[in-house]
This record gives sequence, structure tokens and C-alpha cells, in this order.
Amino acid sequence: MIKRYSRPEMVAIWSAQTKFKIWFEIEAHAATKQAEQGVIPKDAAKIIWEKGENAQFNVERIDEIEREVKHDVIAFLTHLSEIVGEEARFVHQGMTSSDVLDTTLSVQLNRASDILLADIDALLAALKKRAFEHKNTITIGRSHAIHAEPTTFGIKLAQAYAEMQRNRERLVAAQKDIATCAISGAIGTFANIDPEVEKYVADQLGLSVEPVSTQVIPRDRHAMFFATLGVIASSIERIAVEIRHLQRTEVLEVEEYFSKGQKGSSAMPHKRNPILTENLTGLARLVRGMVIPAMENVALWHERDISHSSVERMIAPDSTITLDFALVRLTNVIENLLVYPDNMKENMDELGGLHNSQRVLLALTQAGLSREASYSAVQRNAMQVWQTKGNREGRFAELLKADEQVSNALSNEQIDAMFDDAYHLKHVDLIFSRVFEA
Repeated sequence: MIKRYSRPEMVAIWSAQTKFKIWFEIEAHAATKQAEQGVIPKDAAKIIWEKGENAQFNVERIDEIEREVKHDVIAFLTHLSEIVGEEARFVHQGMTSSDVLDTTLSVQLNRASDILLADIDALLAALKKRAFEHKNTITIGRSHAIHAEPTTFGIKLAQAYAEMQRNRERLVAAQKDIATCAISGAIGTFANIDPEVEKYVADQLGLSVEPVSTQVIPRDRHAMFFATLGVIASSIERIAVEIRHLQRTEVLEVEEYFSKGQKGSSAMPHKRNPILTENLTGLARLVRGMVIPAMENVALWHERDISHSSVERMIAPDSTITLDFALVRLTNVIENLLVYPDNMKENMDELGGLHNSQRVLLALTQAGLSREASYSAVQRNAMQVWQTKGNREGRFAELLKADEQVSNALSNEQIDAMFDDAYHLKHVDLIFSRVFEA
């Protein structure tokens, strides 16, 4: 991933030095257990640890060897032998390359998940804080992008909180599913290595044992993991798109923070563009784009092939690095989001109370009119308000009072009572208790 959309902690997980460090630890832990079993000399396992544990592996040297042998794990083992010396002959006893590669990927994805979960926790905290801040900040709800009925901006944020809480639960499950270890040898039958070695290595690395590895860890685990990242990215985009719509000039109910000295356009000095949330939409597309290749990796030939390898070398670092950056960016957007309650109220009142049409409809049915007649009466008056330009304040109520069919069923006082917007907020506390006290 390019530096522009990367954070150092996540990038470090995917560095060559980190990868080779994990490769070494897998080999060394396996050697420790095999020394305990008497498969290799105990002194050999001790020397392997002493010489390799604090070694800085020479990436250029490993690359040089790989150019000759055309095999990355063999290149690493050759370089390790240069560091360890004669005892290196006891490294990789009964193991196959996938034991090292797949277990390492599990470690890396497990560590990446820890960072992503911390990111989600920070985002949840920001969403919760702003939700309670705007718990009763009334705003118009929209369906099909058209005014519907009132809600609060706090409820919008509570919805985002609940969605991200579900995503957190999904990621916890995906992390558990992906954190497996395979040290089972060629074709996964343990013919040349004791299963206790696998268990020992798994325990040392904080992983569970893969029940049936068939030489590689089954890729349905990885498919679910990357699919989960794709869902999280989609949730990020949903929140970002909501902010982008609400920042439009004609709406301007919220706005990304615009810092002193910031420029919005190279041509138009007046511009304040939603660049962060637009960026989040783009980053979400990238993460989702890596889901299908992960799904296609599930169908490997027989016990294994390496068609998945080139895919994972790219999607594993890129998806986790991108999502990490996106989560942190969204948290920053939420924490610093400018909210304009006056604009929300002004926009809601733009249609002169049309958002109360359902209340009038229901009142008419309860007063004895059929639903069809009630709907028709409310709609014909509502459509006149839609077509009115300029000042619409009070227009809908006036038309309803002047409508003979409506006025025969409802008094003026009853009609006026239906234009109290507090009516729409009576269950805000219930919604918040469901979200934040569940």
C-alpha cells in the first residue's frame, strides 16, 4: 500500500523483517519441541535460538538466494544456515513450506485484527459521544433522499454505532477463525513430524491447531476474514456517504472540519469540499475489491496448489493497511464533525409541516374515514404545498383546515396538535437504551 494511506504500526506487521522473524520463530519453536522429543539434539535447538533470535535477517541476501533457487522458504533457510551454522541442518525437520507460510499469515492476520479492533473501539467511542451530544437534535429523516419524517441526528449516529458494534463482533469471530496453525508436513498427514510439534508451536504463537490442514490451511477461513473486512469497509462508506449528502450546499446540516489554512479548490477559493469522506468511499471500494479474489482462493487443486499465494501477498497487507487507515480517518471525521442544528430545523420546516402527513392520515382513519379516502384527502392538500414556492410555513395546516372533508372529521385544534414535532421524538430514549445498554 502507498504511504499516503498507511499507518506505521500496521505496515510493520507486513514488513519483510517481521515476516522473516515469524518464520524463524516457527522453525525455532518446532526445533525446541523436537529436541524435547529427542528428534534433534537439545544443544542444536539451543544454538538455533541463541544465534537466530536477535538476528537482523538480511533481506537483500535472501532475495539474492531466491533469484537462484526460485523458492522463498529455501532462500530463507539457506540464509538462516549462514547465521546459525552447522546446527541449521536440524531446522525444518519434517516440515513443508506451507507450514511456515500459512502459519505466518495466520500470525500476521491475527496481529492485524488486534489493531483493527482497537480502531473500531476508538470509532465506537467517538460515535457514542457525538450520539449523546445530539440525542435530541431534531432533523428531517429522508427516504429516497426526500423528506420523510423527523428523527434526531443522535439517532443517525446511534445507528452507525450499532452497525459498527456488529462489525466488531464479526471481526472477533473472523479473527478467531483465521488464527490457526498448521505444522503437519507434506500433504498434512504428519508422516514426518509429530502432531505435538504443531500443538506446541500453536501454543507459543497464540494460535489454535488446524484440524485438517491438507498441507495448507483451508482458504474458506481467509475468505470469511476478508469478507468481514469488506463488510466493515461498506459500513464506513455508508457513514461517509451520509455525511457527504448532509454537507451539500443545499443541505449543509453537517460539515467536515475545515482547518485554518486549508484550501478546498485550486480554482475556487470559496470551496469547502468533503474530501475526507469522499476518500473513505474510495478506500472502501479497494477493500471490497479484495473480497472476490479471497473467495476464489478457496478452490485449490486437491491438497494444495499455490494459485492463492500471489493473491494473498497483495490483498493481506493492502486490505488490512487500507482498512486501518480508513477506520482512523472516519474516527477523526466523527470527532471533529461540524453539526448545524439550526440548518437542520430550517430544512425540516422547508415544506411547512408536510412531515406530519402520516399523523393526519391516521387521525382521519380513526375519525371514521376509510384509509383510501383519508390518504386521498391528505395527499391532495400535501401536493398543493409541494407546488408552493416561497413561504410554506403553516401552509399544510391551513389547507387541511379549509378542506371540507378533513374539517368535518377533525377540529382545528386537533389539526394543530398534529404539528408538534416533539411527537416524533417520544421513543428516542428507548432507541438509545437498546443501542447503548444492550
